[in-house]
This record gives sequence, structure tokens and C-alpha cells, in this order.
Amino acid sequence: MKVLVTGVKGQLGYDVMNELAKRNIEAVGVDIEEMDITDAEAVRRVITAAGVDAVIHCAAYTAVDAAEDNMELCRRINAGGTENIAVVCRELDIKMIYISTDYVFDGQGTRPWEPDDSRNPLNAYGVAKYEGELAVEKHLTKYFIVRIAWVFGVNGKNFIKTMLRLGEEKGAVSVVDDQIGSPTYTYDLARLLVDMVQTEKYGRYHATNEGLCSWYEFACEIFRQAGMDVKVTPVSSSEFPAKAKRPQNSRMSKDKLEENGFERLPSWQDALKRYLKVLGK
Repeated sequence: MKVLVTGVKGQLGYDVMNELAKRNIEAVGVDIEEMDITDAEAVRRVITAAGVDAVIHCAAYTAVDAAEDNMELCRRINAGGTENIAVVCRELDIKMIYISTDYVFDGQGTRPWEPDDSRNPLNAYGVAKYEGELAVEKHLTKYFIVRIAWVFGVNGKNFIKTMLRLGEEKGAVSVVDDQIGSPTYTYDLARLLVDMVQTEKYGRYHATNEGLCSWYEFACEIFRQAGMDVKVTPVSSSEFPAKAKRPQNSRMSKDKLEENGFERLPSWQDALKRYLKVLGK
């Protein structure tokens, strides 16, 4: 098998490439320099020349607040770029994994979201990712849509790195306690995606590490495991205004993974422990 991975400079693309290499699966990694996904012709040329059996599409515009002011760019990348890839995958009759987000839901209630629940995004980023899902579903039958949340990995910025930095600089942080979800460690997710791409068990899935927490609880556990004495103050989302509205309920049901023979990801606390070790904390 041979796989093309987009967004290899990002947290997830980086780990997916490492996982494919570990399993001796031939991989072609691209980022914007090798293949600008908003350029349909470049997408067709690069994927066709690569001669792959599947595309794992990790590239995305992920600046959630900035997306509110840059909706057109966000859409061009997350919806248009995804559609460009989906069209070529259909032409070449190859599989596609599209990485999506909990932000396609409205974040209401407390029930975990099921993969086939109706989608009603709250912000520009969520809308663009939702449109990407629609493009994949419109053009392909051989697709996996994998929704993730609260992502952290070695390569790039994330909540854990921000907390560690603020903890060291200030010794105190305020973190929202009314948004509930599950963190996702890209190392664990990459293993699942490589398992998945080797099957024909197509459809929509949710994949985050096991267990739930608020961002406040996540921060407390980060400092506890890192052995840092940092004062963490819980605050409501209304006290912490952000440009883009965030979902309060990011609980996602992962039962479908197990039903299709895939392993659930380890607990988020276990993932955090391994991650901090990699960071040398």
C-alpha cells in the first residue's frame, strides 16, 4: 500500500508519516510547498503522479478565532481544498480519510454526539469543516470522516504547551470550566488512522482519547503531572470572551470504532503522561 499525507508540517500529519514509516508502508508527505490544496490542478497533478492507494488529508486552516475575520480563506482551504482532493480521489478510485472536528456540532446539551447526528456548526471554522465533510460525501463512497477535538502533538502549538509556558511565566492561569470534551493525542490518533486506511470500513467516526474533562480539569492535570505548582482558577466562557463561539458540549461517542473492530484510544490522562515525557517534562 502507498499513502499520500497532506499537512505533514502540522501536529497530526507529522505523526501519521512517522506511523506509516514504522509499519513500512510507503508514504508521500506533502505540505503547501509541494501541493497547494486550493489549486485544483496542482492537486490532480501531485496525487496522480504519486500513484497512491489512499490520501490521509490532515492539512487544514485551524486558527479558529482568526477564521471569523478570514472566512473566505478558511473556506477555500477547509472546504475547497478538501473538495479538490475528493474529486481526484474519485477519478483515481482511491480511498480518502478526511480529518474533521467536533465543531461541526452546535455544542448544546450533554449527550455525546453520535457520528451521524445532524450538523449545525457555531462558527466560521466549523462551517468550513462541515462543508469539507459535505464535499467528501458528495464525491466519494470510499471515505472515512474522522472527527477529533482538543488536539495535541509534538509538532506545533497546542493547549498543553501554552499551559506549561504560562505556568512557568506567571505561576497562575485562569481556564474555562464549562466546556466539556476529550483531548486527542496525535500519536495515538495516527495509529488508528493507519489501521483504518488499510480497511474498507468506510463512514463517519469520532476519535478522541478516552475520558472526559473540562479545559480547567485538563489544565489542573497538566500541572499535576508536570510537577508544577501553578494556581488554576476556573472561569466561565462568558468571562473569557473569544471571537469565535466555542461548543460547550464536545462529548463524542466512539462506540462505532469498537463496532467496526478498531481499538479505542487510551485515556487522555495516559496520553498526557506519555506526551509530557516526550517533551522532557
